[in-house]
Amino acid sequence: MDKETIRFSRKDSTQFFRTLNKRVNDYFKENNIKKTGNWRLHIKTAVMFAMFLAPYFLILTLGLPNWANLLLTIIMGVGMAGVGMNVMHDGNHGSYSTKKWVNKIMGSSIYILAGNVYNWQVQHNVLHHTYTNIHEHDEDLEAGRILRFSKHAEWRKYHRFQHFYSVLLYGLLTFNWAITTDFQQMYRYMKRKLSYGKLPSPATNWSTLVITKIIYATIWIVLPMLVLDIAWWKILLGFFVMHYVAGVVLSVVFQLAHIVNDAQTPLPDKSGTMKNTWAIHQLFTTVNFGTKNRLVNWFTGGLNHQVEHHIFPNISHVHYTKISKIVKQTAKEFNLPYNEYKTTRKAIISHFKHLKELGKKPNLQYQ
Repeated sequence: MDKETIRFSRKDSTQFFRTLNKRVNDYFKENNIKKTGNWRLHIKTAVMFAMFLAPYFLILTLGLPNWANLLLTIIMGVGMAGVGMNVMHDGNHGSYSTKKWVNKIMGSSIYILAGNVYNWQVQHNVLHHTYTNIHEHDEDLEAGRILRFSKHAEWRKYHRFQHFYSVLLYGLLTFNWAITTDFQQMYRYMKRKLSYGKLPSPATNWSTLVITKIIYATIWIVLPMLVLDIAWWKILLGFFVMHYVAGVVLSVVFQLAHIVNDAQTPLPDKSGTMKNTWAIHQLFTTVNFGTKNRLVNWFTGGLNHQVEHHIFPNISHVHYTKISKIVKQTAKEFNLPYNEYKTTRKAIISHFKHLKELGKKPNLQYQ
């Protein structure tokens, strides 16, 4: 089935989304607040960028011992993930600020995270948010042949061990952005003429990709090699460690919302139509976790409030804790699921149990 043929049902006899949308809009109107970011997000932005960039400048200027440099690269990896989840994510959803130019700047922070705005917006905003957990349409379910994230994906013998080796591969997420993924995605997306907004010209898109990759490599690899009196392989190792830490954090946070036991992976019928409307589909395919944990709420940029984020992607994550009460109550009134794990630990356990189940031979698991 062609990816363009997927349609969502228009039949919502309960009028769930209309009711929910009105209630959420009323919340913002009654409290006289904007749906975009506020001072809390601005402070967090400063903290995340400091965590990401300050260690880099310390490494370049202080001549620290190897163990200290290694520790700082780990901190940089945590900061890198923090910038991605809290700043870049809101910026590219247009929810960081009411000003488009501010959103564009914040969204462009992905370039110093090794990514590309165009690719990310297509994969995340278009494919993932539209076709959430639909096999061969949501690319977040695809991990090549080495990992099996859906019961509809092809099974291979080595998948029996994926709950053991998966976390080792998660750390390669952003590292792959830097060297291969962006080039592959841009070729594929441009060929299909996919875009989030106006389709950019191929020349502009490819030029931006190549130039930003050169600048990225210059900042993170070439400059340290020129400035530091350190063996080249140690610099490459530090670069890899930074990416690996960021990749593990980002991958685990992403997987806990969709690759768990409570998240469904429905398929369309023969006509290409999904059973539910888009908004109700999000309730069946998305899961919250650790929403009572202040540190998790703060650091993950609201990605632990995935139910709220998927239904209202244009609302900044700083508001999710408040509107989650409205979403949960409305879902309950309409007898719809509101999936959540009370703690992050329970979500992690569920994720790896789910990977173990998906790793079993299909005819033994799905008779």
